[in-house]
Amino acid sequence: MREIRAAVVGAGRLGSLHAAKYAAIPGVKLTHVVDIDAARAAQLASQYGAASATDFRTLDCQVEVVTVASPGVTHFEIASHLLRAGCDVLLEKPMAATVEDARSLTALAESSDRILQIGHLERFNPVVHHLRSILNGPRFVECHRLAPFTERGTDVDVVLDLMVHDLDVLMSLTGADATSVEALGVAVLTDQIDVANARIRFSNGMIANVNTSRVAPRRERKIRFFQPDAYISVDYEARRIQIYRKSPAPAGTTFPTISAEQIDLGEADPLADEVASFIAAVRARSTPAVTARDGLRVIELIERIRICMEQP
Repeated sequence: MREIRAAVVGAGRLGSLHAAKYAAIPGVKLTHVVDIDAARAAQLASQYGAASATDFRTLDCQVEVVTVASPGVTHFEIASHLLRAGCDVLLEKPMAATVEDARSLTALAESSDRILQIGHLERFNPVVHHLRSILNGPRFVECHRLAPFTERGTDVDVVLDLMVHDLDVLMSLTGADATSVEALGVAVLTDQIDVANARIRFSNGMIANVNTSRVAPRRERKIRFFQPDAYISVDYEARRIQIYRKSPAPAGTTFPTISAEQIDLGEADPLADEVASFIAAVRARSTPAVTARDGLRVIELIERIRICMEQP
């Protein structure tokens, strides 16, 4: 099996995790770590016997695959350069900070022979995979993605930082497009929106109420689906699905009963699965699990949400 040379741009928490996943895949060698903080790049690189650098351009002709885990506002500049330099790229979310940049990246990916996979990690969560066999025309969805405040991700607003996950899950599970959007956002601790709510109607008639905060007192990652035959509650972090179904009324009674089922999907490593799927697509020269166009659809929806938030 041909050895693939890999690099990570961004040596923060997420970049460190990507580095570990590459190092664990047979046939992949992590050879470079890049970060504008030279000491941080060198520290992470030293764990894997890799070279360190402060400029992503030094990767030209040195590696074949790159994870871009730098701040979101830098994604377009870095990913577009690496694609043109002949690298296959796993680009962490958000795909880009603007819809114009996302469209340019999509066009570049589709006109080249390079692979661009967008890092929508929840796609690899086993509960999301399992949902595909349960969902049956959901009519209403309630999403809550809450987190205590940290400085990580504050280069972009909370819609690009956190809500992006649930928007991708909704669009990938249903295949539907948004037909109307209402949204509100509030800046609390930063100069960008930290708390956001969006109410979205989709082309299949489904309505989603999406709530996101990065200044919450507790962490929560849950999504609930209401469909004609069931109520489905999903805890992303516990990897647990609870299903409530209506059963016919027992003989001699008037009202139906509710039956409950709980599915615990156990331990998993979605990031390892994501990186492995990227490497598999690189080896096979096949369509990645999350394409540039998938990422673009989410950024286009985010743009509509932001426009609504700016309206008086």
